[in-house]
Amino acid sequence: MTTIRVTPRISLDESELHEDFVRASGPGGQHVNKTESAVQLRFDVAASPNIPPDVKARLVKLAGSRMTSDGVLIIQGDSYRSQLRNREDVRERLIDLIRDASVPPKIRRKTKPTYGSQQRRLEGKAKRSEVKQGRRGPTGD
Repeated sequence: MTTIRVTPRISLDESELHEDFVRASGPGGQHVNKTESAVQLRFDVAASPNIPPDVKARLVKLAGSRMTSDGVLIIQGDSYRSQLRNREDVRERLIDLIRDASVPPKIRRKTKPTYGSQQRRLEGKAKRSEVKQGRRGPTGD
């Protein structure tokens, strides 16, 4: 049983990953019709003890439609002709997704516009108003 290092605080057991091999629709010519080179990786995010709850929540959001209602993440890989390369690609994509989810979002702090920026905005509005008033006819419409 080997572990996959994702971040310094997160590592996955290989036993948590379930891989199915299916026939690919991508490149490969006649060879593609007789080999199962595409990989479908399933990772049960909800049941994984190695992923903290905050990372799980962000992972669900990032995964989008790749996440099932049961909390299983499904990643499909059929970019390469080789089953081994597709396996590596799918695992790398899973690791990247978990790494992205492990970074907490920056908190937005409310800021006020500076006094100078408020003045510039008002001056711009006044100039625009003058221009539009200058376009009016002598009747003052």
